[in-house]
Amino acid sequence: MSLSFDLLRTDGAARRGRLTTAHGTVETPTFMPVGTAGTVKAMMPQSVAETGAQIVLGNTFHLMLKPGAERVAALGGLHKFMNWPGPILTDSGGFQVMSLKELRKLDPDGVTFRSPSDGSQHRLTPERSVEIQNLLDADITMSFDECTTWPVEEPVAAESMRLSMKWAARGRRAFEDRPGYGLFGIVQGSIYPALRSESAKTLIDIGFDGYAVGGLAVGEGQAMMFATLDTTVPQLPADRPRYLMGVGRPADIVGAVKRGIDMFDCVMPTRAGRTAQGFTRRGEINLRNARHRDDPRPIDERCGCPACRHHSRAYLHHLIRSEEILGAMLLTWHNLHYYQDVMRGLRSAIEGGSLCSWIAAFESEQALGDIPAI
Repeated sequence: MSLSFDLLRTDGAARRGRLTTAHGTVETPTFMPVGTAGTVKAMMPQSVAETGAQIVLGNTFHLMLKPGAERVAALGGLHKFMNWPGPILTDSGGFQVMSLKELRKLDPDGVTFRSPSDGSQHRLTPERSVEIQNLLDADITMSFDECTTWPVEEPVAAESMRLSMKWAARGRRAFEDRPGYGLFGIVQGSIYPALRSESAKTLIDIGFDGYAVGGLAVGEGQAMMFATLDTTVPQLPADRPRYLMGVGRPADIVGAVKRGIDMFDCVMPTRAGRTAQGFTRRGEINLRNARHRDDPRPIDERCGCPACRHHSRAYLHHLIRSEEILGAMLLTWHNLHYYQDVMRGLRSAIEGGSLCSWIAAFESEQALGDIPAI
């Protein structure tokens, strides 16, 4: 295998690890800010790094349409193009293609679709997805899969999962092993334990550098997601990184780390930052609300981000109400910093063998709700 993953410590099922790639090292558990089209929205690359993020996510679907994978390759690859020297994981584009509905046509070989922006026709196959991610110079390439819809009956989920497994084998054959680069397989099967087990076994037989759990956080609810992880994660190889795709809120991440997941991504902290929502140790807040209008206090007195160090809730409220871009920038920075604080706390707790008490304190503080209004 081309990626190096060292398991440094465990605490129950939770794991503290270190993933080494061609463009740097990632301490796990880790959260990957989403930079879908070659940028983490409302953030400069150096600002993303200052939050503590070590790896970001890009997307095959969006980058193949604009500006084009071949163009990015000609300009030196995605790291140089977006000025992010650290590791990059690229989503295969499967989720975006499958969400196009009437604009795409699925067949056993791949998917033909029309661009939602200009109507131009494109085709993605397992081989082409791997090729695009190689052109982008992604440290971690994701297998092209069919993202199962929700809700879904078991026979439909089974058919979808088995197609994804065939595509996974094809993508593995197309992937070029290189030092510091790796390919992850994606476990599918919706909420059905037997299907998840079949998918995991198939992927392990094929052999991947890491294993993702896909098809969750699509509406099934946290309890069902955790139940699915309880049955799926123990079947994945202990010496490979485990990635839960598209998750999620801090409580989702904490619960998944407890169950043995190492890697996460989600648009939630950046999207929330653009819509006046802030994540704090005492839960979520809405900076648009009038209760913050005269509040000289920071979002979170214990947070070290620029929004909390230099600005008041009243100022952020003003920026948001005035539709100033700086409001979205500062709140996005805060949210990403908070997410990385959660990851730092989790890593430290696992190292110290104190995860259960850390989670208890986390849940107790979250339940307090926001500080009283002035």
